[in-house]
Amino acid sequence: MGKDRADTVIIGGGCVGVSLAYHLSRAGLKDVVLLEKSELTAGSTWHAAGLTTYFHPGINLKKIHSYSIKLYEKLEEETGQAVGFHQPGSIRIASTPTRVDEFKYQMTRAGWHPTEQYLITPEKVQELFPLLNMDMVLAGLYNPGDGHIDPYSLTMALAAGARKYGAQLNYPVQVTNLNSRSDGTWEVETPLGLIRANRIVNTAGFWARDIGKMIGMQHPLIPVHHQYVVTSTIPEVKALKTELPVIRDLEGSYYLRQERDGLLFGPYESEEKMKLQDSWVTNGVPPGFGKELFESDLDRIMEHVEAAMEMVPVLKKADIVNTVAGPITYSPDILPMVGPHQGVRNYWVAIGFGYGIIHAGGIGKYLSDWILEGEPPFDLIELDPNRYGKWTTTEYTAAKARESYGFNNVVGYPKEERFAGRPTERTSGLYDLLKSECSMGFHAGWEQPHWFYKPGDEIGYKPSFRRTNWFEPVGREYKQVMEKVGVIDLSPFGKFKVKGADSVKLLDHLFANVVPKVGSTNISHMLTPRGKVYAELTVSQLYPGEFMLVTGSGSELHDLRWIEEEVMRGGYKVEIENMTDEMGVLGVAGPYARQVLQKLTNEDLSDGSFKFLQSRHLKLYDIAVTAIRISYTGELGWELYHRKEDSVALYRAIMEAGQKEGIDNFGTYALNALRLEKGFRAWGAEMNCDTNPLEAGLDYFVKLNKPADFTGKQALKQIKEKGLKRQLVYLTLETDNVDPEGNESVWHNGKVIGNTTSGSFSYSAQQSLAFAYVPIELSKVGQKLEVELLGKKYPATIIQEPLVMTEPTRMRLQRKGNIEGKPNC
Repeated sequence: MGKDRADTVIIGGGCVGVSLAYHLSRAGLKDVVLLEKSELTAGSTWHAAGLTTYFHPGINLKKIHSYSIKLYEKLEEETGQAVGFHQPGSIRIASTPTRVDEFKYQMTRAGWHPTEQYLITPEKVQELFPLLNMDMVLAGLYNPGDGHIDPYSLTMALAAGARKYGAQLNYPVQVTNLNSRSDGTWEVETPLGLIRANRIVNTAGFWARDIGKMIGMQHPLIPVHHQYVVTSTIPEVKALKTELPVIRDLEGSYYLRQERDGLLFGPYESEEKMKLQDSWVTNGVPPGFGKELFESDLDRIMEHVEAAMEMVPVLKKADIVNTVAGPITYSPDILPMVGPHQGVRNYWVAIGFGYGIIHAGGIGKYLSDWILEGEPPFDLIELDPNRYGKWTTTEYTAAKARESYGFNNVVGYPKEERFAGRPTERTSGLYDLLKSECSMGFHAGWEQPHWFYKPGDEIGYKPSFRRTNWFEPVGREYKQVMEKVGVIDLSPFGKFKVKGADSVKLLDHLFANVVPKVGSTNISHMLTPRGKVYAELTVSQLYPGEFMLVTGSGSELHDLRWIEEEVMRGGYKVEIENMTDEMGVLGVAGPYARQVLQKLTNEDLSDGSFKFLQSRHLKLYDIAVTAIRISYTGELGWELYHRKEDSVALYRAIMEAGQKEGIDNFGTYALNALRLEKGFRAWGAEMNCDTNPLEAGLDYFVKLNKPADFTGKQALKQIKEKGLKRQLVYLTLETDNVDPEGNESVWHNGKVIGNTTSGSFSYSAQQSLAFAYVPIELSKVGQKLEVELLGKKYPATIIQEPLVMTEPTRMRLQRKGNIEGKPNC
């Protein structure tokens, strides 16, 4: 079989695994071994329809798509292997006014990316695709350079390249077992012998679950049946001089492309009709399965076949010569899982690809860079395998995969919620109490109130590209917190306890801020070696050497993995405990917060005794809490950490105590508006693995002069020396019935010069507010810019931040006598 030692063993020879072998070896990594149990492309690759598109509704994945296409264009020349790459472009069809809005929404997201994308008229659509029934076409979203590639030839070309650069591709070699060793290396068992590896990468497609089970992982993956239909020659297609662009008829929910002189089309049927291969989840994939297909079932997709005939009338006369029904793997949210896994050392995955062909090139490069450089080349948090956890059961995975497949072509609204598989077993202590009173949002398995209902409100989930039913209620909750006192369920926060002899040393090395003293809290950032912001946490030293770390719900295992890896690398003597599920959190904020909480405790909560950013243990209504005087609202407030089983009693006691003060609930939408007005940054928006803390305006939290050589310190010094190229700025916008939410194009003098990172309506200024990255020369206060929302450019002005001072700042100024303590100065 070859080597018994390898740097990296890749398990699975589909297009993704082979692409990773190609990229690692091309980058100069020696000892890359790929093991495939039957033959390359077996599984989902060989029967794929091979679509390639620059388009992706998300932001980060556009980079993956773009890299793949650029790579595939050059592959034949580099490897001498033909890849059958056709690039006739593609058009997404809008046949409803809402779809046209969606296209406009997508255009402002594409504007600050290099990819070409155009909103085109029905006339232009017809010119590019003359065989369409134009009665239904209102607009098209056109990506030149899109098309399709032959998946088998693509994989073989990548394999030829991988071998050329020194990778070993071994097949048929089945992995029979995996053993992790105490030094972090792996033993990979095969019938031909044992291989020792520094790391293993699971790229096993729909066998990925079986590989995961060998090491006690339950990967949330499920095979779905996907069918596409190929026709015989159609005279009208044969007569065309140029190849037709790929069409995606979104209302009909299918894709359609030219295949020789006929057409090929593949539908995504509804969640009621689509078919899962559940038996493979419970019993594993049948041993001999490799290049087999499922029985086709045209009845299941008949309504889509009819929709296609309606849209492309020449299909009515065409003969179907082939129906391909094969397995593709789905994760619950349709996005793959890519990267290292929390809880096991040196185990990486690239699994769950519903669109493996377009992702293969870019993901091979992305993972290769991450493996070789120790940090991701750019932010791709939505593919983090650690976004799932113990709460991701098989039932949840199946319900979600059905929904994701059926929703393949639904309208992608801002603040989208999907309801299948909810609630999971991961609910806060208050869920049953609050579920009928509010609109809940899904955060990493948790249900968290977005906004609360009052009599007369239009309740429920009513998504829109414009202001919708939550707009007024959120203003009411905003006012509640600014003028009285509000309570919010913050239980989804990720919460870790860190203690032990080396805890201070560890945190000093991990974080760019100083380590807080006992009884104090601060906001700290973990940076990557290149000086990017990997995470933002609040750090409290509760007892000497014992810390509580708190992060956002979506970053829980993402951050924990980074911390655990550092502990192993540096051999720190610490214990880390993930308290996320056991601990509830209530936020209480607003001018009367102290007055209300003081009724429940004998501890002195006065400003002199319990200062901003202090933490202490106390009893409220005889319930033990760890109270931190901090609030993301920027108002007077506390976060109260407690045992989850005490949540209901604590909540009821606070609500009871606050009757006279007019206490009420508020949700995360109001919280977002409050934090934006205070100029507070959010991880994942204003900062992430694409941004350094200096351009994000986080200088206050970065202590370059502290003695510890924290991760990223040297890189940051260089960044500071060279000077910044761009800066985060704070904008007000003059809009009408639409608000920014992040990732929109920022214009100046007819050119796109930057992008927003988050936004909301400001209920105090009564206009829209946004953060945006712009070039340093356009970052001065007073600078006029434009922000594109739904196809229209709205005037924007850079203002001094914050719009509303925080409560601690107002109090400080009041003590100096400069201010009367007005909230909106």
